[in-house]
Amino acid sequence: MPENNHDGNLLPRPVRESLSEMIEIVLPNDANPLGNLLGGRLMHFIDLAGALACHRHSRSYVVTASIEHLDFLAPVHVGDLLILRSAVNRAFNTSMEAGVKIWVENYIAGTKRHVGSAYVTYVAVDRHGHHIPVPPVIPETEEEKRRYEDAGRRRELRQVEKNRKRNVFVSKP
Repeated sequence: MPENNHDGNLLPRPVRESLSEMIEIVLPNDANPLGNLLGGRLMHFIDLAGALACHRHSRSYVVTASIEHLDFLAPVHVGDLLILRSAVNRAFNTSMEAGVKIWVENYIAGTKRHVGSAYVTYVAVDRHGHHIPVPPVIPETEEEKRRYEDAGRRRELRQVEKNRKRNVFVSKP
């Protein structure tokens, strides 16, 4: 359970405490007929990697709320090592944004390449599924500070879009 200070507020945690790495080998049952990793399978791995970081930050259960954006930059082949690195970019009240970077390593050729990135939002919940507060994030490096600020802007844009959609549905007969 998250730790509180004297006022009952959750103690902030540095980004480094949420850093996670997940490695998978791409097997034939993960691939399409061309021998490339299925996009849906990669999305599954991204969801798991992001959740790992959020579990570590919140020290609670988390559920996926949204995936911000995902580009498949290059194909991933059967036999490649898939390396997913994640960290919490920012925490809000009960939600957290995790950044996930995906790399592929061909251990035979000795090469490594970036093949994708995603931002995934999770909500912390108790064992009954009720939302619970999460501790704030402390960004320490310049990169962490940039990702922290960017996460705030993405959240604002999501709120604007959510309100726009709500107004469209309300105004239609």
